[in-house]
Amino acid sequence: MLLSLEGATVRFGGRAALDRVDLGVAEHEVVCVLGPSGSGKSTLLRAVAGLQPLHAGRVVLDGRNQAGVPAHKRGVGLMFQDHQLFPQRDVGGNVAFGLRMHGASKRQQDEHVRELLELVGLPGAARRAVAALSGGEQQRVALARALAPRPRLLMLDEPLGQLDRSLRERLVVELRELFGRLGTTVLAVTHDQGEAFALADRVVVMREGRIAQSGTPLEVWQRPADEFVARFLGFDNVVAATVSGQAADTPWGKLPVPEEAAQGAGTVLVRPAGVRLVPADAGLRCTVAARTFKGTHVAVHLQPEGAPRLEAACALREAPEVGDAVGVEFDVAEIVVLP
Repeated sequence: MLLSLEGATVRFGGRAALDRVDLGVAEHEVVCVLGPSGSGKSTLLRAVAGLQPLHAGRVVLDGRNQAGVPAHKRGVGLMFQDHQLFPQRDVGGNVAFGLRMHGASKRQQDEHVRELLELVGLPGAARRAVAALSGGEQQRVALARALAPRPRLLMLDEPLGQLDRSLRERLVVELRELFGRLGTTVLAVTHDQGEAFALADRVVVMREGRIAQSGTPLEVWQRPADEFVARFLGFDNVVAATVSGQAADTPWGKLPVPEEAAQGAGTVLVRPAGVRLVPADAGLRCTVAARTFKGTHVAVHLQPEGAPRLEAACALREAPEVGDAVGVEFDVAEIVVLP
């Protein structure tokens, strides 16, 4: 592992912002730490960077314990949400800052700045004023500056948080391609699930200073570790259930469950794609309470009698109207019994 956190603990007053966290990041891996505000993800990043001392545990980087190593000697790059560019320097001056601190000659600085600006899609921008840049351009300059000293580990704190959605979606694809091309090892924190799932080789979900789940984006999406992770990912079709064999007793009636499902009392998640609409006289009878257009589909919110609401994902042409009566059946392929 290039980076290992071993029992990393940080306390503020009596509260543990990081609570005995163990985490490894392999060389060339892109890991995104995801979680709600206050989950400890930014504290984790600051601890690795050397900006936040640990109360217990250790940070090991490239085989070396980082206890007592100041931030500027850890060989990591750090890019903050607000970019923190130097307004008095032009673009080239900002990108060259780390190179200058490492003693690079003026010729080396100019050559590397030119290469980096081309790499991040800003060729020929070295003499431009920072104040004249758009938010997306400032983001690219901040990334070039962080990459300039060739850090062993690049850390990103809410890297696209201040950008509008369309620009964010475009840049996350570009970042993914760039990191793959450079072989960069990346540790990023974000609260945006779409950003994390698009960027990462591995997603780490945090809750109250601890790791709730770690896995590939597909693993986390398909098999959330518990109800907290499921709801954080935006799944609302979550209810208490009692599993017996390949069926679960739920407020929505008997649901099919996968063969390997844990037996007894538990919690069941039904992804919206697994809520199939059928004629009102078949399946679980529901009334359409609301519809939300999602671009690729319509989220249909259904109210069964005497049971929690359900969300179904429907093609636009097939979505029923508010007030319509429909029936619901459930697809076992989209049902997960949560641990």
